[in-house]
Amino acid sequence: MATASLVSAALKRLEGKVALITGGASGIGEATARLFSQNGAKVVIADIQDDQGHSVCQELHKSSASYVHCDVTNEKDIENAVNTTVSKYGKLDIMFNNAGILGVNNTNILEYKLSDFQQVINVNVLGVFLGTKHAARVMIPAKRGSIINTASICGSIGGVASHAYTSSKHAVVGLTRNTAVELGAAGVRVNCVSPYLVATPLAKKYFNLDEDECLSIYSNLKGANLLPKEVAEAALYLGSDESKYVSGHSLVIDGGFTIVNNGFCVFGQSV
Repeated sequence: MATASLVSAALKRLEGKVALITGGASGIGEATARLFSQNGAKVVIADIQDDQGHSVCQELHKSSASYVHCDVTNEKDIENAVNTTVSKYGKLDIMFNNAGILGVNNTNILEYKLSDFQQVINVNVLGVFLGTKHAARVMIPAKRGSIINTASICGSIGGVASHAYTSSKHAVVGLTRNTAVELGAAGVRVNCVSPYLVATPLAKKYFNLDEDECLSIYSNLKGANLLPKEVAEAALYLGSDESKYVSGHSLVIDGGFTIVNNGFCVFGQSV
């Protein structure tokens, strides 16, 4: 029994850590909240989907999960989410700036409304900026912490999504790198996860695909599908002490999608 207990403790890679996850009520954020909790972290879910957020918390251990309403484009909401986390659990070890939107599926810049473009930038970029700012406010004095941002393969290539979404994810990667340089002097790490298409409710609606169609879209890596849990596993690594010397990194999770030109490749696609 003692041996089993020690093994169980060893498997909890975030034991004693406190994490705040924006957009944690569904999709990648929800999968991450569940995985972090399983690995011993105290988790605060911040979202605008109140019913879903409370529901996820109820399914997790009541003493280790809580919910706070948070619109990431509103600085007071972000400030309150960080303050609530520190007040409830005494510290903030991991900030996962995951909340994001795809916006309208418009690929014609002549018909792209300014308001539609701004909405995506406000959520995807301003939200990450504010989350990073207020996490840093409490992490700098502690001289430690891990900030993780949700970027995308759209942060390194073009042609996969709209102008607004692609621009926003390039900005997230840039902000990740810049803040990693600044905050490294305080012992705070900043990284991002950059996944390929994940079959989340937002993605399925945006591309008008069902879950099977999302999973069957071209990938260089056969025999594996990208699910929210795989992105959560990457965030788990970046939030844990296993990545204590990793900072300023964009962890691409795409099965090799961004490294191959499918239009000109010397290797056949069927093996």
